[in-house]
Amino acid sequence: MPDDYDRNQAVRDERNWEPRVKAAQIGVRPQGADVTPPGPVETHAEKHATGTAALRVKAVTAEVSVKLAIRVQDGDAQIAEAASDRLAWNAAVRTAAVKVAVFKGWLTLTGQVQWPYQHDEAAAAVRTLWGVTGVSNLITIKSTANAGDIKSDIMEALNRSRFTPGRIAVTADDGKVTLTGTVDYWDARALAGTVAWAASGVTSVTNDIRVN
Repeated sequence: MPDDYDRNQAVRDERNWEPRVKAAQIGVRPQGADVTPPGPVETHAEKHATGTAALRVKAVTAEVSVKLAIRVQDGDAQIAEAASDRLAWNAAVRTAAVKVAVFKGWLTLTGQVQWPYQHDEAAAAVRTLWGVTGVSNLITIKSTANAGDIKSDIMEALNRSRFTPGRIAVTADDGKVTLTGTVDYWDARALAGTVAWAASGVTSVTNDIRVN
């Protein structure tokens, strides 16, 4: 297990490697077995990038706060308007199905979409707006197929992806999918989860596949 100095240095190196982070503004401090980059940063987008960079390092937890510069402390109404405009210009999201609310810079998305990628795309679209201090993505995914169709569609897609038949099992309950079985590599496990998410009607995926 690396000592505190090694972990701090690893976080600094990874932080410097991440082009979306203004490295000079972020420090690190030891906290038991972990290292926490305390922040603050000026935007939610930089907070997200900072946390992602830190978590790429072993034995690290990321807690980054957002402290807006005076010049970007926009009012909630302006942020909501900007977010709605951003979603309106995003071809992946149906704006009529997604609602925006803002309180003290914290943006909340609600509504219902058909595909998981639309759920993720909506949050990604507004995360980079000036004045946003956080994003709560409460958008739900509408199930549009029965469990039998979802299961068979996923199994067929897994076979197309050259997974060995019988090594992965799929169960589906009203759009909630669970994957079990074994694979030889972590990237194969991740691929199976991606394949499952792409099936029409899927609202959640629990990936319990084990890596041998």
